[in-house]
Amino acid sequence: MKKILIVDDEPNIIMSLEYTFKKSNFEVFIARDGQEALDILQNETPDAIILDVMMPNVDGYATITEIKKDEKLQHCKIVFLSAKNKESDIEKGLSLGANAYMTKPFSIKKLVDKINELVEE
Repeated sequence: MKKILIVDDEPNIIMSLEYTFKKSNFEVFIARDGQEALDILQNETPDAIILDVMMPNVDGYATITEIKKDEKLQHCKIVFLSAKNKESDIEKGLSLGANAYMTKPFSIKKLVDKINELVEE
């Protein structure tokens, strides 16, 4: 079973993504900010991470920077999912090592397709 970590502070997005990925046979882990995500990643190694940029405590950019330092997480596919939609935001996310950057509002089908594509590589 593939594992996915969803990191977002919006309850509606968390609920929607959790439901969708469980239906797609993923084991789902939830974090509401970057620090919670980093805590989960000490014990779990997901195949993919969906990461919001703007969150309390530790934002998505700081979170991916920490993830990329951990050798056991190098294979994790990371997709930013954010309301920050300027070209500079997207470029920053990709330059920090994200495999993809999708903006909100988003198509859940496109997100699921992108995650499946990335974890099959």
